[in-house]
Amino acid sequence: MPVLTKHHALGNDFLVLFDDQALPRLPFGTLAVRWCDRRRGLGADGLIVAVTNPPEGHDLGMVLHNADGSRAEMSGNGIRCLVQAYALRHELGEGKVRVHTDAGTRAITFRPGSSPSEIEAEVGMGPASPIGEPERWASLGVDPLRPVAHLSLGNPHAVVAVDDVQALDLELLGATVPSVNLEVVEAGPEPHAITMRVHERGAGITEACGTGACASAHAAAAWGLATPVHGEILVHMDGGDARVALGPELVLIGPSVFIASAEVAL
Repeated sequence: MPVLTKHHALGNDFLVLFDDQALPRLPFGTLAVRWCDRRRGLGADGLIVAVTNPPEGHDLGMVLHNADGSRAEMSGNGIRCLVQAYALRHELGEGKVRVHTDAGTRAITFRPGSSPSEIEAEVGMGPASPIGEPERWASLGVDPLRPVAHLSLGNPHAVVAVDDVQALDLELLGATVPSVNLEVVEAGPEPHAITMRVHERGAGITEACGTGACASAHAAAAWGLATPVHGEILVHMDGGDARVALGPELVLIGPSVFIASAEVAL
């Protein structure tokens, strides 16, 4: 039977499966729905398939299916979980890994975290690029004077500055624009920080989003909502804090925690 490992990155949890040559061809999207179910499966925001025969110049590949079975291009939290699974598999305490994703190559540096079950990783996330507004955006009725940014980090994001991230029906808002990851952000509480909540495409409200943290930090710095310290913005999320180093290429810095491994039935 296949063996999965489960990890979380600031509460954004993933199942990781290594697609070894001995593994039969599996319907990963269908299995993601079954295995990610929080009552009838192991429970997770997504299933990551680690490709062990990636294109030349990469250590491994990453295929991500959201909890609803849809395929996503990239996850900044998920890729840290994948790298931790890779490190455990190869008994590596620290190192550098190049991962091929549907959004392109991502380079990750990892080292031990604050406990034996944790690593700390820095992920080169690429640039934040402007994109058009998503379908049904007008249905949200966003005040035209409110700062909004539509950005790609290899996957699509809509970032909205608000007064209070807790005062919104994020489930309803996110469901209105299901083709995009929706982030709402407010300033602070520190001058170099923002507070962010997210409704993720294919998963719903999650405790954290790595690509969303990068998109939000990039937008917040451009709006003057936060002032970087040493080139970094601190992003507070429901599941914990990540740091985003600004620049032509954004760098996401945060932990991944190993939870368990399990054999699963097909």
